Amino acid sequence: MIRAAIAQPVIHQVSGCSPEILTRILDNHVNLALWERQLPVHIADFAALLLSLGEPLSDAIILNTSDERSISLIPGLASRFHDLEGYEGFIADVGWLVSAYACLLGAKRIGLRLRALDKAMCPRFHVDHVPLRLITTYAGPGSQWLKEGLIERRRLGQLTSEPTENSKIEHINVGEVALLKGEKWQGNEGFGLIHRSPAVKEGERRLILTLDWLA
Repeated sequence: MIRAAIAQPVIHQVSGCSPEILTRILDNHVNLALWERQLPVHIADFAALLLSLGEPLSDAIILNTSDERSISLIPGLASRFHDLEGYEGFIADVGWLVSAYACLLGAKRIGLRLRALDKAMCPRFHVDHVPLRLITTYAGPGSQWLKEGLIERRRLGQLTSEPTENSKIEHINVGEVALLKGEKWQGNEGFGLIHRSPAVKEGERRLILTLDWLA
């Protein structure tokens, strides 16, 4: 008897110029939803100015979305840069992203991290062991990712297994907002989006925001 082949899910990614594209991450077999937005000039200028100061920045907050006191912590992000032009617009943008992320998932607790980086934090292609992560880069090079099938998942982390042709590596541009499914999203086991931090040139820095669904 010939057994019928079990159809494998076709994992794919979606992108668009409207924030509504982010809702597609809830679709089965979609492991990346990318909002191809243009960062407002005043926010881009603020981010560039912040990085130009060369000061360290690594803020982390756990937000309880049902607690107004917790949400009020957002204006305290990068507080020592509050006198820079564009700070209020930047904080408003972060607040909007947190609200949209919480609304999409019904998230009760969110882990927020804002960092200025001068080197690749995760230089090898990998998958995240989280349900769903939001990533956006306010200044500097954005994260990189691979379409399904370009690398054997069992060989993730091995330099020799990674593609060397730039044409095979996808980029999340500055200002764009990405939702990445990880290995802990129910039904996405074995299909977390494969991605990595970009190489950072000498004297170059990144300003990156990430949100994680904790509960």
